[in-house]
Amino acid sequence: MQLYYAVTAADFREAVGNGRRFVHVAYRIGEESALLRQPPPLRTHGDFMSIGDREAGAVNSPEALCGAVVRECLRRGYQAVVLDFETGPRDDLRAFAGLLEARLRENRRKLYVPETYIDAAPEAVELVCTAVSGGNFQEYLEEILQRRGGGERVALDVQRLRMDFRLPAPTGEGVPLDPDAFETLREGKAVYFSPDLCARYFTCTRDGQAHFVLFDDADTIRHKLRIGEAYGIETAFLQWPEVRDIAPALSSY
Repeated sequence: MQLYYAVTAADFREAVGNGRRFVHVAYRIGEESALLRQPPPLRTHGDFMSIGDREAGAVNSPEALCGAVVRECLRRGYQAVVLDFETGPRDDLRAFAGLLEARLRENRRKLYVPETYIDAAPEAVELVCTAVSGGNFQEYLEEILQRRGGGERVALDVQRLRMDFRLPAPTGEGVPLDPDAFETLREGKAVYFSPDLCARYFTCTRDGQAHFVLFDDADTIRHKLRIGEAYGIETAFLQWPEVRDIAPALSSY
């Protein structure tokens, strides 16, 4: 399995020492179907480009936007495009995703899209989030792989869990913890491993309220990667800011 770190230009110098390939977080959609960019590092050949949808303008000319993306791929040697779309699906972005997949395929490049856009670009590779907080991680992957028709149609979007659940948690919704808050809660706690979730956890009490804290470390991330690899998944993406403290342990994967 090939690991890709998602990096900004400011992150690149630090991350490059880990010897991985990269997804360059330098692009977003502007007004009038424009492709906006921050200067990526000089070394991008063989890497991927990421396009975000934060504050994205309306895509009234998907052909023009697709043309700009393909030209950037050819100019910088990107081998694939990742649509890092976090907001709810929009019709104009769905049309763009479907057309972009076709244009990239014509140029021997791949498109990776989140689950909410896979029906608009069914020949793209679906991004599957690994931050599972309920059920069984392996069964979750199996269901997606069966729907998509194999591991080559799926990539792991490795999101590092640090989630606090107040008990009881009938909705299954937790509160994300930043690293400092997480370390404060974890101090002195007995930590356990959940085989179903492929994550570690501990419990604690604050202000008379019981809490269940679920989290990933280098070992649990490697475990999830091994499961994905056993199912034929070829690619995984990790956000550099989330894993910079455990990157040396991941580099041996």
